[in-house]
Amino acid sequence: MIASLRRTPALALLSPALRHHDFSRRDFLAGCAAAALAMGTGHARAEGGNPGRPIQVIVPFGPGGLADISMRLVAQKLSERMGQPWVVDNRPGAGGVVAATSALSAPRDGHTLILFSNGTAIGKSLFKLGYDPEVDFTPISSLALFDLVLITRKDGPLTDLPKLLAAGRARPLLLGSINPGSTQNLSAELFKSVAGLNHADVVPHKSTPQVLISVLRGDVDVAFESYAALKGAVDSGQVRAVATTGSARTAWLPDVPTVQEAGLADYVVTGWNALYATAGTPADRVEQINGHMQAVMTMPEVRQRLLDLGTEARASTSAQQAEVFRRDTAKWAQVIARANIKVS
Repeated sequence: MIASLRRTPALALLSPALRHHDFSRRDFLAGCAAAALAMGTGHARAEGGNPGRPIQVIVPFGPGGLADISMRLVAQKLSERMGQPWVVDNRPGAGGVVAATSALSAPRDGHTLILFSNGTAIGKSLFKLGYDPEVDFTPISSLALFDLVLITRKDGPLTDLPKLLAAGRARPLLLGSINPGSTQNLSAELFKSVAGLNHADVVPHKSTPQVLISVLRGDVDVAFESYAALKGAVDSGQVRAVATTGSARTAWLPDVPTVQEAGLADYVVTGWNALYATAGTPADRVEQINGHMQAVMTMPEVRQRLLDLGTEARASTSAQQAEVFRRDTAKWAQVIARANIKVS
C-alpha cells in the first residue's frame, strides 16, 4: 500500500467524486488524509532515499576480518539511527574487482555502497582494472584508521628496532608478510627501502597464521601485520612487538615506539577503511549518509569497540577521504616501482 502511494500523484489518491467536485464529507476527509500521507512519504524519500529499502554495503573481504567486523558494527548503528536496514554483503576475490564490479552494476541511488581500504589505493597501481576507483566512485567518509605492528621472536636477540636495524646492516634480513601486493607486504618493501636494507628479502606468506609460525620458528627476522590480526599473540607475549608504523604511538600499544622514533623519519604506514558510493549518486544523499557517519563514529561504544580491535574510529568529509586516496595511490605506486613488482 505505502509503496504504491509513493508512485502515485497526490491528486490521483482522491476519490473520483472529489476530482469531479461531487463528493461526500467522508470522501473529502479520506482524500485529504491520503494526500497528506503521500506528501509525508515524499518528504521521507527526499531525506533518506527509500526508507523501506535496505542499504547494501559490499565488502571486498571475507567474513570475520577487521574490515568486515568494523563495517558490521557501524552498519548496525547506522541502521538504528536512520531507521533503515543496512546489510553487509561480503564479495571477496580478485583484489576487490568482484566487489567493485557488483557495486557499479547497481542503481546509483545511494542504496548500494562499498567499503574501500588502503588496499584499494594500492590496487590501482598493481592491477589493470576495468574501472578507476577515483573516477567511478565517490567517497562518503572514512571509517577507521589502523597501524601495522612489527613483531620479532620473543626470546630472540632483536628486542627493539635499533637492534633490528643494526642487524640489517650486518647481514641480510628476512622480512615476513602476507601475500605480495598487500599493505603488509608493501610496508615491508617500504621499510627495506627507507632503512637502506638493500640485501634484505621480503618473504610473502599465504596467511597471517603462516607469518606467525615463521616468526616463532625464527624463519623470518621480523614480520609486518595488523595488531588486530596478531592481538592474541602480542597480548599474551607469544611474540615481541618492537614498533608500530604510524606517526604516533597507538592507544592499544602505548609502550611500543613508532618506526619514526627509531630514526626512520620518512617511514609511516597507516591503514584505513572508508565508505564509498558509486559516482553519480545524488550529492545530497552522500552528504546525508556522511552526516550519520559523523554521528555514529563519535559514539563512545563504537569508539571503544573499534579501539578493542586495534583501530581508531575516524569519520571524514568526502573531500578529505578523496585526498587520502590520492596521496596513498601516489605513495604506493612509487613503492611498487622500486620493488619491481609486476603489474597484473
